[in-house]
Amino acid sequence: MFIIRHAMNEDMPQLLKLSKLVHSFNLPQDKDSLAAKIDRSQRAFAGSVKDPKGREFVFVLEDLDSGSVIGTSAVYSKISWPGHPHLFFKVRKHEHYSHDLGTGQVHVTIQLDTDETGPSEIGGLILAPGYRGHPQKLGSLLSYARFQFIGLHPKWFQQRILAELMGALTPDSHSSLWDYLGRRFINLSYTEADTFNQRSKEFILKLFPSVEIYISLLPPEARQLVGKVGDETLPALHMLEKLGFKAQDHVDPFDGGPYLQASRDDIPIVRHSESRILAGTSTSATHSGVVSCVGEFGFRAMRSDFMVSGDSVRLPAKTIATLGAQSRSSIGLTAFDKSSNALSLKRSPSLKGSPSLKSLPTRKAKRGSRSRG
Repeated sequence: MFIIRHAMNEDMPQLLKLSKLVHSFNLPQDKDSLAAKIDRSQRAFAGSVKDPKGREFVFVLEDLDSGSVIGTSAVYSKISWPGHPHLFFKVRKHEHYSHDLGTGQVHVTIQLDTDETGPSEIGGLILAPGYRGHPQKLGSLLSYARFQFIGLHPKWFQQRILAELMGALTPDSHSSLWDYLGRRFINLSYTEADTFNQRSKEFILKLFPSVEIYISLLPPEARQLVGKVGDETLPALHMLEKLGFKAQDHVDPFDGGPYLQASRDDIPIVRHSESRILAGTSTSATHSGVVSCVGEFGFRAMRSDFMVSGDSVRLPAKTIATLGAQSRSSIGLTAFDKSSNALSLKRSPSLKGSPSLKSLPTRKAKRGSRSRG
């Protein structure tokens, strides 16, 4: 059985192990940086972070049978503000034509640009290789749970949601785009520059040229990376496109990976995620999808069947035990059809709201507890 929950301090060793499987600044390989990220996440889940600028939520996927953390994902309430810009390359196309020659060309340029308007961002989805392609579609569970979370707490997130996708890297986790372009102006490796960017963006703004750069001046192996993703990221790209995310001609200045964008309330999972009151157990179901609760073990989410009736929901006894839910608990619900499309539960407007996230536990449930169902 698999559950999504909030990250905790004792997850550190396994998250560090995950961080070494793939390069991602959302999951730093540095122990101190990762500890600070977990601390920020725990305070956000506890509801003690009032400023959206410091609010980030780190989810982990746990295999309850082994007790192993096998995946992670994250949501950031606000990624930029005045004095702390979001940096990207703006991609443009320019047509050039010679009447004398009777021929022309289309050239692509990139230009460093900034955004201080403060969108939210999803990111950091990592799944251990041994669990990719699992019949329970664990990668989609990691993604869907965070969209449900946004849907249950819309006021915590901005209307504009960004998704950064990792660009194509070499087998040793280097970026050819950075090596041929960025390093010409900033004498740091790709990993060093991307890591330092988490602490300060001033060095990029000061050292990188602000003019348009024609990528035709770069070697083919570098220019073909602009706006491209690696093979391992293609499933995430297709999943986001299905949810309505679209490319905006913005790419990451370090690896060239694309930024996708969607309007929060237009994302089907966000729009159709709802809260109902737990009325008890049921062995039959009206829907199947993702359910969540802030219960005995803090925030937890999982796949389950459920029975909706009016303003209440009934869950299988095993699901209730795994979530740590109690009678009258507020349960987050997202129903899906067989094609993984989110369905509306036609919820009453009077039920607007979501589970409280205060007083979360800081320790995992012990092995053998009722959470294991």
